[in-house]
Amino acid sequence: MSEDPAGPVPEPAQSATGSTAEVVKLFLKLGTIAFGGPAAHIAMMHDEMARRRHWVSEERFLDLLGAANLIPGPSSTELAIYLGYDHAGWKGLISAGVCFILPAMLMVLAIAWAYVNYGTTPQATWLLYGIKPAIVAIIIYALWGLFKTAAKGPLLIGVGTLVIGLYLLDFNPIALLFGSGLLVMLIKNARHLGAGQQTTGASAALFVTTGVSSVAGITPVPFSMSTLFLTFLKLGSVVFGSGYVLLAFLRNDFVHRLGWLTDRQILDAVAVGQFTPGPVFTTATFIGYIVGGFSGAVLATVAIFLPSFIFVAIVFPVVGMLRRSRWTSGFLDGVNVGALGLMAGVSWQLGRAAVIDWITALLALISCVLVFASKINSAWLVLGGAAAGLIIQQLFAN
Repeated sequence: MSEDPAGPVPEPAQSATGSTAEVVKLFLKLGTIAFGGPAAHIAMMHDEMARRRHWVSEERFLDLLGAANLIPGPSSTELAIYLGYDHAGWKGLISAGVCFILPAMLMVLAIAWAYVNYGTTPQATWLLYGIKPAIVAIIIYALWGLFKTAAKGPLLIGVGTLVIGLYLLDFNPIALLFGSGLLVMLIKNARHLGAGQQTTGASAALFVTTGVSSVAGITPVPFSMSTLFLTFLKLGSVVFGSGYVLLAFLRNDFVHRLGWLTDRQILDAVAVGQFTPGPVFTTATFIGYIVGGFSGAVLATVAIFLPSFIFVAIVFPVVGMLRRSRWTSGFLDGVNVGALGLMAGVSWQLGRAAVIDWITALLALISCVLVFASKINSAWLVLGGAAAGLIIQQLFAN
């Protein structure tokens, strides 16, 4: 193994010896069966490419996984793009990403059509009644796992707690995310600037003032395709960490700033993203269809994933330098813990929308016990919630 795990990743042109057809076949398969969220996606890619096919070494796979976590966007999708780029060059970059995303997009599109046409029927209502508490449990479980990794000291715990409080006060999620990164970066490197207290104070002031709420008192904005595209393009460009962090941004933009959706519709979109394989970011397909029909679904999907392709192509040759920099390291630590704060805040808000009576409270509790005790695949948990909702409907009908 290399002595320097943070060393630069070689450019794909030096090792891209595979065929595009191989990439297409593999990632269409993974995009169709990859239930369970980013961790499951990554495990499947490792099994298929490092263990079974030997397209990459263990060390190379870890390098590419680390690179995927350095840039905004869905980490498992970006890992797929990196792996395709590494195996088959530029054609592999495009085909791996598209083939991993496409099956989930088509499934979500079909579900969105059914939701718009039948979503207010008793059957669909009871189905979502059981799914929503399970989604809350899945988010809590993901939050707990990430907390153990990201909260590496009092500074990061304090910044994460501050982000939770400011988010619940309706501060802008983007400002909170980047503010937490800048704050941790500047505090950790204050001694290298020779002005520790002044830097800390200035950065804290920047963190607070740039995060002032941008959603209070906003009236609904008329729908337009350009606004839909630019909103999802922005989200795809700034959302770090787990796909669940996207929830905070969706709520801020589509519920508060634009007024196009309700909290319950956001939770429904998340439920669909969990119920289907592939990236959680295909939630954009669902939302795009609700507000803009088929064209809106395609436009939203392209917009939210486009930055991932661009970032992979740009960052790939310089990832080694970014990983060695103390400044970038501090920034990423802050962004990660800020993302946790946003996840915690949105978990509280979505929990209030999902747990509306003693039955949903019991379903949420059972889901939490199952996911923590058995580490059950999230797809099975969502299916179980759906079945519970239908059973409860039959009990009430009788």
